[in-house]
Amino acid sequence: MALMPHPASRPHNRLLALVPPAGRTALLGLLLLAATACGPTISEFNARAYEQATSLKVEALALMDKATAPYAEHADAVQHLKTELEKAYEFAKGRPENEISARQWRILIDPDRDLLGGFLADWEEQSAFSATFVEEKKTQIARAFDTIIELESGKKKPDEVRNSP
Repeated sequence: MALMPHPASRPHNRLLALVPPAGRTALLGLLLLAATACGPTISEFNARAYEQATSLKVEALALMDKATAPYAEHADAVQHLKTELEKAYEFAKGRPENEISARQWRILIDPDRDLLGGFLADWEEQSAFSATFVEEKKTQIARAFDTIIELESGKKKPDEVRNSP
């Protein structure tokens, strides 16, 4: 018959023996808090954010179809779209725990990147594009919008968050 060491002789039990009983509860609470704080957080689903993303996708792709014509003919529509995109970005940025979505919006609308913001800036600079180029860019930009839309639609609804264990 093998002899089992006394429970107090195990290293973790010796450490716990040094902590008074009231302190053990506080220690456990701190450990639980630390464990939950380390996990990624994401905001709840927001119907307005979802609607903004889907509407702006449709509006942006429709405007891109016009990029075979001179930019000057559509400058007002481009400016309107840019304003609406900035509103969506600011809305995403202002929501708590929504950094990932806000970052996706910023990438999409950044004029120094190769997505919608860059497309609009290049259109202004070059005046017009070929239909083939526009179609290729529409595919890329639609995917970027889909990423934002899928991120939002994949979030838990507020009632799911409140009712989860």
